Amino acid sequence: MKRWYVVQVYAGYEDAVKQDIEKSIDKSDLKEHFGQILVPSAKSKQLVDGEPEKGEQLFPGYILVEMEDSVQTKRLVKSSPRAIRFLGGKDPIAMPQNEVDRVIKQIRGEVKVIKEKSEFTVGSEVDITEGPFAGFVGIIEKIDDESEKLTVMVSIFGRMTPVEIGFSQVKR
Repeated sequence: MKRWYVVQVYAGYEDAVKQDIEKSIDKSDLKEHFGQILVPSAKSKQLVDGEPEKGEQLFPGYILVEMEDSVQTKRLVKSSPRAIRFLGGKDPIAMPQNEVDRVIKQIRGEVKVIKEKSEFTVGSEVDITEGPFAGFVGIIEKIDDESEKLTVMVSIFGRMTPVEIGFSQVKR
């Protein structure tokens, strides 16, 4: 029975590993033991500089391989130059079908991955609880959700000074 397995590969080489494995399958007599090979990526909904939509990696450094669990199939997959290992080590662990379905829906764009919006707003006051400025009160000037950092204006010696701190270092 074919099941889905996760293969760790060198990040950035997911498509190359997929092609290598597909070529190896074509050359071998194991075609009937393999199904699909997926590079989990999703199309972004926005155009960047008028360029067409680009696939954003959902799981950089990993590919999904549908195959039967046998010594020959595992050896074929691991023989790809940039394939590192199966998740689960010597005895790979198959992905639960509900997880596979969720990833496939994400690839097709049926499930939207929404980043959590930060609880902070520009202009609001925060108490700094950690770091060299612990005990200071500041006003948020800039929010960087991606790196989870805030630029906070703090009064040091009577002068407003910008300080960059992490989300975890402040309390609303």
